[in-house]
Amino acid sequence: METKLIRISPENPEADLVEQAAKVLKEGGLVAFPTETVYGLGGNGLDIEACKNIYIAKGRPSDNPLILHISQISELRPIVREIPLAAQKLMDAFWPGPLTMIFPKSHIVPLTTTGGLDTVAVRFPSHPVAMAIIRASGLPIAGPSANSSGKPSPTRASHVEFDLSGKIDMIVDGGAAEWGLESTIVDVTGEVPVILRPGAITKEMMEAVVGEVRIDPAILTKPSDDLKPKAPGMKYTHYSPKAKVTLVKGNTEAVISKVNELCVAERGQGKKTGVMATEKTKGYYDADVVLSLGDRDKLEEIGANLFKHLRKFDYLGVDTVYSEVFSEEGEGLAIMNRLNKAAGYCKIDAE
Repeated sequence: METKLIRISPENPEADLVEQAAKVLKEGGLVAFPTETVYGLGGNGLDIEACKNIYIAKGRPSDNPLILHISQISELRPIVREIPLAAQKLMDAFWPGPLTMIFPKSHIVPLTTTGGLDTVAVRFPSHPVAMAIIRASGLPIAGPSANSSGKPSPTRASHVEFDLSGKIDMIVDGGAAEWGLESTIVDVTGEVPVILRPGAITKEMMEAVVGEVRIDPAILTKPSDDLKPKAPGMKYTHYSPKAKVTLVKGNTEAVISKVNELCVAERGQGKKTGVMATEKTKGYYDADVVLSLGDRDKLEEIGANLFKHLRKFDYLGVDTVYSEVFSEEGEGLAIMNRLNKAAGYCKIDAE
């Protein structure tokens, strides 16, 4: 398959280019496009074959649910059975934006889209390109991240090309994704909303709107093999580069010392080493490649750079990556969720 690449204005998407992408989607094809979180791989969410092709292109397990994307609130009602009060409050506060909600699905949504579940994940993205393409298609668009399954999510069109060129119909290049981590996912089907994947919309932000919000224990602990995931990324190792990733926790001096010791040992075995550091610590590591995620006190920088740097280690041929860890408060919960999955929950204590 030849993958067509088109470049589009991220602020004012050209109507003719939007129509090209929408036409592919209406005809059952697959289009990668930018959102405010990461790049998504879009297909008609009501078309069984299109959804099957998303799974095939990504190499994604078929029990890993897809998220349906809409471009206006009126598009929600046909694809869900009910809209709970908590969901309505969260929609009013955070849509459009990086929040996905789990609803009871309507009969028109195929089980192929939902990973066999009777619930459906729905998001209303705020990115102008995403909204324009979805609106022009007239369809709810299934849109997981546009990467090979298990690899770091793409924050640039070049990342999508690397993973999926030749496997999908079109890539729409709208520049770098702003946030860099996928949306928050919250299950609103029960009495108390439950966060299934942390993101830019934090627990604290949601609690200010709806009161109590719980966190699913699978977010920061390794899930059991028999888990049936209600949201993308809950069950499987995810966000991983080819390199082995290990998280190192402890006070700053101990972490630097331990990582440098490990890097020396790895190089002695002929391996190329990498470190994910921060601005204050990047000059203290003795590794072949040291990348700064940004200012430790600016979690939005850390989040925006995380997937980009995980991919860069692959481009540079790194065999082993050691990463500092971060607070799990606020947006830090999303960062540590992604780091834990990238490392396959491999963490060592430097102290």
